[in-house]
Amino acid sequence: MIDQQMPLRGGATRLPVRPETGRFLVLAAVFICAACGLVYELELVALASYLIGDSVTQASVVLSVMVFAMGIGSLLAKRLRTRAAVGFGLIEAALALVGGTSALILYASFAWLGESRYALVGFSLAIGILIGAEIPLLMTLIQRVDRQDAGGAVADLFAADYVGALVGGLAFPFLLLPMMGQLTGALFTGTVNAVAGGALVLWVFRRDLGPRSRCLLIVVNVAVIALLATASVLVDDFERAARRAVYGDEVRVAVQTGVQEIVLTGPGGPGGGSLDLYLDGRLRVSSRDEHRYHEALVHPAMNGAHRRVLILGGGDGLAAREVLRYPGVESVVVVELDPAVTRLARTDPALSALNGHAYGDPRLTAVPGDAFTWLRDTRDRYDVVISDLPDPGITASTKLYAAEFYGLVAGALEPGGRLVVHAGPPSSRPATFWTVDASIRAGGLSTRPYRVDGRLTGFAAGPDRAADGAGAPRDWGFVLAARHAVGRPGIDPGAPALRTLGERELLAGLRSVERVRRHGVAPSTLVHPRYQEEP
Repeated sequence: MIDQQMPLRGGATRLPVRPETGRFLVLAAVFICAACGLVYELELVALASYLIGDSVTQASVVLSVMVFAMGIGSLLAKRLRTRAAVGFGLIEAALALVGGTSALILYASFAWLGESRYALVGFSLAIGILIGAEIPLLMTLIQRVDRQDAGGAVADLFAADYVGALVGGLAFPFLLLPMMGQLTGALFTGTVNAVAGGALVLWVFRRDLGPRSRCLLIVVNVAVIALLATASVLVDDFERAARRAVYGDEVRVAVQTGVQEIVLTGPGGPGGGSLDLYLDGRLRVSSRDEHRYHEALVHPAMNGAHRRVLILGGGDGLAAREVLRYPGVESVVVVELDPAVTRLARTDPALSALNGHAYGDPRLTAVPGDAFTWLRDTRDRYDVVISDLPDPGITASTKLYAAEFYGLVAGALEPGGRLVVHAGPPSSRPATFWTVDASIRAGGLSTRPYRVDGRLTGFAAGPDRAADGAGAPRDWGFVLAARHAVGRPGIDPGAPALRTLGERELLAGLRSVERVRRHGVAPSTLVHPRYQEEP
């Protein structure tokens, strides 16, 4: 049972430090706790975007729930003001435990239960309540340290809180995520949170604590720190087990870069099963059917001049493999945001064999960088531009499907040059597909949409989003574009790989281009949810 405490009446008379030192230590604790709190928020947003997708929705859910919960926490903290020291110590220990383990539990719920939305809302609510309870208790504590006016105390507390939030917000993407990863970073943050809160109460306000309260806080903080430290030691084993649950037993490469998580599964050499490449949990390449996608993406655009070719994305080297089949190609530039993808495509034996050792061809040059920024800065011109970018339904890639982006592409094309864009599956997501078509036309290019059937794999991993099965889209959609009117996508006899596709199959769906012109879909960086393709 927690000891009853009487409010201090004598200012700083019972503190073991001078009032100025005590005030500084309280503000330092505010700074650290605010930084940790913002890291918890960003961790939830980042992990939810990775596990669930649609970063805008996930950020909105997390932030709105947390702000609401902070109000609840502030109201609940009123009951603890007469026992502010022990209340603050217990709240910080709880916050360290909940926030530090939130990433682990979210990932576990996704890996083994196939659903993490309810856990996301629960953690957002719990963390928000605990963060909201901090400031009222800290206000009481700082006034016990130094009897300044309430307005000055509020100003000092919020200044320390906001500066701490700034540091936490910058530390998460630039230090914690690249150096520790999401899971270890959250556990480390929880440990710092527990140490800061426990040290403030057990040292500066130790004379406010009775024997039972002091013993309780020591036991709770030691238990929380020990649990977080143990989880940090075991986190690698946990990640391996979770990845096996999500991706299967053949995970060969799993690395968290500054851009995304890269997972490569399948055999270590050519043959003997499917080789799959996942980026942030989404299946980007499967050796079972990738040839159908890359042949349909590349070969129609190569029907014409193709001396200089630009590939946007496509760091796996598979689109480059198809381009390099043409003897008339003199140079290929691959602009890939994440250099770790190109490094893997160059060095992994199985992936390198799948892409035909494209990175060993002297005609190919790999450039790390954002495609939008790179196009804005380049002055080079190309006969063919191939947009092999992430799925247009992923929010983070919407700027790469905007009219402004296609305007930059048009400026990089030779007068007779051609652009081809992967635009998503038209059968299951017609709104996305036709919005891409409309955006390309708004960028100043004429378009010719087409599709190819025979898709065997989906685009996500996990118990409820298997890469195989009935939920997989059955086709890929593409848009061929040029400055002039575009005819039927041609088939170059010099491209033997394309012969596995029948022309009728490749051109299926071209009649629906007139259908979208009647609908008049507006160009946009976002999907138009109201648009539905005519039956």
